[in-house]
Amino acid sequence: MTRVLRTTALLVRSGFRQQTTYRLALLAGISTNSVFGIIRAAIALATVASAGAAVGGYDARTAAAFVWWGQALLGTINLWGFSLVADRVRSGDIAVDFLRPVNPMLVYLAGDVGRAGVGLVARAIPTLAIGALLFDLAWPPGMPSAALGLLSILLAVVVAFLGAFSLNLSALWFTEIRGLRLAWMVVGGVLCGLYLPLPWFPGWVQSVASCTPFPSMLQHPLDILSGRIAGADAVSAVVSQLFWVLVLTVVGQWVLARGRRRVEVQGG
Repeated sequence: MTRVLRTTALLVRSGFRQQTTYRLALLAGISTNSVFGIIRAAIALATVASAGAAVGGYDARTAAAFVWWGQALLGTINLWGFSLVADRVRSGDIAVDFLRPVNPMLVYLAGDVGRAGVGLVARAIPTLAIGALLFDLAWPPGMPSAALGLLSILLAVVVAFLGAFSLNLSALWFTEIRGLRLAWMVVGGVLCGLYLPLPWFPGWVQSVASCTPFPSMLQHPLDILSGRIAGADAVSAVVSQLFWVLVLTVVGQWVLARGRRRVEVQGG
């Protein structure tokens, strides 16, 4: 157990250090997120103002906070997935991952948590600071809510990774999964609250979203951090995220076990 923890810590550190080498990319990300944050916040505020009342539980301050927390966390939560594991399946390098003494899911998860740490510290905080200077943002109503918000961010990172990891492993059957990844990004972008808060959608869309892990990837942490939900509602959102972490871990391990039997490396 101690060896696993030590190895995991080293992998998290490695992922963190790897991302810190892309300093110009971090600055570009802050600039881009801030520009779109201004545009999106203006649209959200206009929507609330035209309604003359809170829309789906969002007033002007919580709507602005929703937008800016969402922009800030784009570099932390990997909503668009990745292709690293699928690429290794196509090249045959996935066989090396299977021979290592550490579970491949844990290896890639640790690296992604390190990446997310850089995104949170070097990209999310500056972006959120810009939003706070330009707009009147709502904040969590107390330290317990703020702590739940931070926990929710971590769980969102894990849920987003686990979903993308299982999707990548489907390359063991389909080889080319660009179409599946595109569908994941399009559907996930809508159902996770990336474009608009889910309470602004029709009820049937919210019902469909609640049956998927997508709200746990963004909507739940944004609701907590913007102060839209607190107390028992915030705890319920975190419990939902924990549920999807468990489900996606089981699914990922099952796909991983089945996939091992299908690996064929040419020439060996």
